[in-house]
Amino acid sequence: MKELRYPVITISRQYAAYGRTVARGLSQKLGIPFYDRDVVRKTAAESGFSEDDINREGENLSRAGKFMNDLLNNAASYPSSHDRIFEAQKAVVLELAKSPCIIVGRCADHILTEAGIPAYKVFLYADEAHRISRAAELEENRGLDPRKAAAKKEQLREVYYKTYTGVEMGNISNYNICIDTGAAGVEQCISILSEIVIG
Repeated sequence: MKELRYPVITISRQYAAYGRTVARGLSQKLGIPFYDRDVVRKTAAESGFSEDDINREGENLSRAGKFMNDLLNNAASYPSSHDRIFEAQKAVVLELAKSPCIIVGRCADHILTEAGIPAYKVFLYADEAHRISRAAELEENRGLDPRKAAAKKEQLREVYYKTYTGVEMGNISNYNICIDTGAAGVEQCISILSEIVIG
């Protein structure tokens, strides 16, 4: 394993901005694991929630869902399923960060900052045309209008992130670096990040 200046890297991303692809390539280049859907599996194993529950609620929260979430939390003495899944994912993120790795999404950047755990925080974004083109390639959007699918999933992700961090996703002050994957391209993003992290 290479000597890393930043052994833990978090990647926040707009929907269909190649976050998982960049993470996978960076993982191969650095020789450290990356976690994306693995967080779902680990959360399911440790929390009692099913992977379907976590996929449905783990990084998605609509405005109506947030309203109901807040209402239930104010009216009851127990947290909502969204809150319990977030807490379970938070525990997984903190455990993963004990070793060099790349963590995609799951509010990992904010979770590690709050816990005082050093991490190199990346935000990936792209213009609408690039993200719609990428959304059209993804299996999860088969049979859907990629423009509408991308817009909806981006909104769910933004509401979720704001709910559990209190800050806006994509606010440049929250990250060490922000890269336009549409302009730079995936390989260049991987190259830039690896040079910074290896130092």
